[in-house]
Amino acid sequence: MILDGKCPTGSLADKWDKHRQDLKLVNPANKRKFKIIVVGTGLAGASAAATLGELGYKVEAFCYQDSPRRAHSIAAQGGINAAKNYPNDGDSIYRLFFDTIKGGDFRAREANVYRLAQISNAIIDQCVAQGVPFARDYAGYLENRSFGGAQVSRTFFARGQTGQQLLLGAYQALSRQIAAGTVTPFPRTEMLDLVLVDGHAKGITVRDLTTGEIRCHAADAVILATGGYVNVFNLSTNAMGSSVTAAWRAHRKGAFFANPCFTQIHPTCIPVTGDHQSKLTLMSESLRNDGRIWVPKKAGDKRRPQDIPENERDYYLERKYPSFGNLAPRDIASRAAKEVCDAGFGVGAGGRGVYLDFGDSIVRLGEDAIRTRYGNLFEMYQRITDENAYKQPMRIYPAPHYSMGGLWVDYNLQSNIDGLFVLGEANFSDHGANRLGASALMQGLADGYFIIPYTIADYLARTSPGQVDNTHEAFRQSREQVDEQAGRLLAINGRKTVSEFHRELGHIMWENVGMARSASSLTEALDRIPALRNEFWENVKIPGTGQQFNQELEKAGRVADFLEFGELLARDALQREESCGGHFRTEHQTADGEALRNDADYAHVAAWQHKGADQTPELHKEPLTFENVELAVRSYK
Repeated sequence: MILDGKCPTGSLADKWDKHRQDLKLVNPANKRKFKIIVVGTGLAGASAAATLGELGYKVEAFCYQDSPRRAHSIAAQGGINAAKNYPNDGDSIYRLFFDTIKGGDFRAREANVYRLAQISNAIIDQCVAQGVPFARDYAGYLENRSFGGAQVSRTFFARGQTGQQLLLGAYQALSRQIAAGTVTPFPRTEMLDLVLVDGHAKGITVRDLTTGEIRCHAADAVILATGGYVNVFNLSTNAMGSSVTAAWRAHRKGAFFANPCFTQIHPTCIPVTGDHQSKLTLMSESLRNDGRIWVPKKAGDKRRPQDIPENERDYYLERKYPSFGNLAPRDIASRAAKEVCDAGFGVGAGGRGVYLDFGDSIVRLGEDAIRTRYGNLFEMYQRITDENAYKQPMRIYPAPHYSMGGLWVDYNLQSNIDGLFVLGEANFSDHGANRLGASALMQGLADGYFIIPYTIADYLARTSPGQVDNTHEAFRQSREQVDEQAGRLLAINGRKTVSEFHRELGHIMWENVGMARSASSLTEALDRIPALRNEFWENVKIPGTGQQFNQELEKAGRVADFLEFGELLARDALQREESCGGHFRTEHQTADGEALRNDADYAHVAAWQHKGADQTPELHKEPLTFENVELAVRSYK
C-alpha cells in the first residue's frame, strides 16, 4: 500500500493556514455533546486535554502516574526551540524548518516540519502567558542558548528544568479544566486495549493500577500521547514506566507503526555503572554550550584529567566538525564518542566514557556564571557520581533516549484508524531519522495546543456524538481479552523475574540494534528475540493476583509488548539498507565513517501493519518528496 500523508497543496508557507480554513468546525453548543479520550498527560497530552476542555468538549484524561505532573516530560532539561530570533543572529521560520529537516537526515515530511516551525513562536507566547519562568537576560528579555545542529541561538530554557516548568504550565491549564468539569482525570490507570467499532476508534480498556479493576471507557475519538519506546533497550534515560504498550496495543488493532528503527542515542548521559541500575541519567545537551568534549590522545591513559596537559587532549568533535564543534547533532556526537571509546581512548570504568570539561568556561566566565546556567545539573551529577564537575570534568557516554519512530499519522495527526489521533513522541511525524535537541517539547506542545483542536474537530464534525457506549459488544470482547492476558501471565508461575527478562532483551537490543547495526547483528537479534519471548511465556514469575496493586503484573504486560515490538524494530532496521540519522548500518557508511543514505530506494516512511502473533508484518510505504530543500549530503564540518 502507498500511504497518503494528506499534506495540503500550495506553497509551503501557506499550507497550514489554507488547511485550517478548509477544515470543518464543530458548533460551540455541539462540542459538549462529544467525548474525547486522551491517554497520557505529558506535554502533548496535558496541553491537548486542557485545550479541548477549554473549547467545551468532554474529555477523559488517563495516566498511569499518580498525577499528571509526574509524566516523563518533566525530565526534559535543556530547552524548547522557537524561531523568534530574539538574539538577532539570523534565525527564521525557514531556518528552523531547514535545520530540522537536515537534522533528521531528510527523512521527515516537509509540510509537517514547516508547520512545527511556524507554530513554535506561538508556543513561547502561550507558555509565558501561563507564567513559565523562562530565563531572562539583564534587560528582562527572554534568554536563548544554542543546541546541537544549529548555528543560531533559538533555545528557550529554565535552567536545566525546562520540561518541568513547561509541564507545570500545562498542568495548571489542565487543572483549571478539571475544576471546571470539562476534564475528568483518571490517574493510576493504564490503557491495555483500543476498542474499535465499525473500524473507528471508540474507546479504550484500562486497568486500575490500585485496585486491579478492568474497565472500559467509550468516546467519540481517542488521542494517544503516550511517549516513546526506548525502554525496549532496558537501560535508557526514560522513566521506568515509559513503555510501548498503548501504541503497541493500538498497533495490534490495526494502527500502522512507522519507522520503528529510528531511535536516538543521546551523547550526554552518565555512563553505566553496573547491572544494579534500573535506568540511566541524562545530562542536558545544553551543557555542550560551555563544556568541551575530549579524550586523551594516548590510548589507555589512566591519569587524572587535570594531570593531562592541553596538547595531549583530543577535542575530537571540534577536530572533526569545526563548524559545529561540540554542538554537532546528537547522532553524530554519539557515534563519535563510541568510535573513540572503541579505539581504546575512552575514560572511566571499562573505558566507556569521554570527558565533558568546563575548565575553560569557568576561567573565561567564572564559576558563578556556570552555576547560574547549569547549577542544578551539576548538583545532580555530583549526587549520582560523588564528583564535583566544577573541579574535574564530567564523564559522559551515549545512551538510548528518544524515539523518532511511532504510530503512523497523516497531516491531521490521525492514524490510519479513523478516530485515533496520536501526538508527540508517540507518533513518527516530525523528526525523521534524528531529533535535534530541544525539539521534543516544541512538538508536544504544538500538537496539543495548536494542531489537534483544529484537526480533531474536522473528524468529529463528520460523525454523530455518542454512537456507542461501553455496553457495546466490542467493549465486552476487549475486556475479556485483557482479563485473559492477565490471567495467562499470572498462571505461568515460572522461575525468572520480569526484570531479568527485560535485562536480557535490553542486552540483545543494545548489542545488536543499538548505535551500530549490521545485517548479521540484526539477523542475530531476530533469531534471539522470539526465543526469549517463548521463554518469557513459559518461565516468568509474577507474584500476587490481578485484583490488587501489583507492579510486577504491570511490568510483565509492558515487557511482553517490548518482546514483540523489539522484533519489529530489528526487522525495520534490517530492511532499511542505508544509514541515516540514528539508524547506522555499518555496511552503509562513507570512507570517513559518516552515515550514507540511499535516497533512490529509501526516501520513504516505512509503516508496518500487524498481521497476527508470530506472523510477518506487512510493510507499507509513504514516499517522501522534497520540493523546498535539496536532498544533500548531511555535513556539519
